[in-house]
Amino acid sequence: MSLASPGEPSPFFAEEADRVRSAARTGPVLDLACGTGRHALAAAALGGRVVAMDRDRTALGVLGAASHARHLAVHRVRADLERPHGIPARTGVFALILVFRFLFRPLAPAIAAALRPGGLLLYETFLVDPRPAPPGPRSPAFRLAPGELLQLFPGLHVLRYAEGVVGTPPAPALARLVARRPG
Repeated sequence: MSLASPGEPSPFFAEEADRVRSAARTGPVLDLACGTGRHALAAAALGGRVVAMDRDRTALGVLGAASHARHLAVHRVRADLERPHGIPARTGVFALILVFRFLFRPLAPAIAAALRPGGLLLYETFLVDPRPAPPGPRSPAFRLAPGELLQLFPGLHVLRYAEGVVGTPPAPALARLVARRPG
């Protein structure tokens, strides 16, 4: 994927499209660390009122052009989510939060708090992978230990969880979570 195109959403997102559509009907959707917006655009296409956050101005520009070309309303917010202030949004607002291939552990409590009661979290990111030169980030700081994603969101009700290599090798090892804030 280049910065010229947002690309297709994750297969995990596609598998959860019915839940995404259902949650998006009840309130706003937040795509954290959205990059060029492949998931923000997909959620908007399913009827969501989407807020897309990222620190990369160029990536947000690509998202803006793509949302305009597709006639989709996506509100873009430039924010560095790895700063101490957390998510620049009110708590308890979002019906759905999307986090794909981003990990900043200290943000987990703010993510859970940003969900409205009954709100849904879809989270997919990299796992520690013992294979030589696995796909994904090289730094272990950006890879989860087995079971760690569940530990980051103890107050949420888990609807689906899986870990492992996803796709045909050299596919990445990923953790995938669908969880709901008790309501």
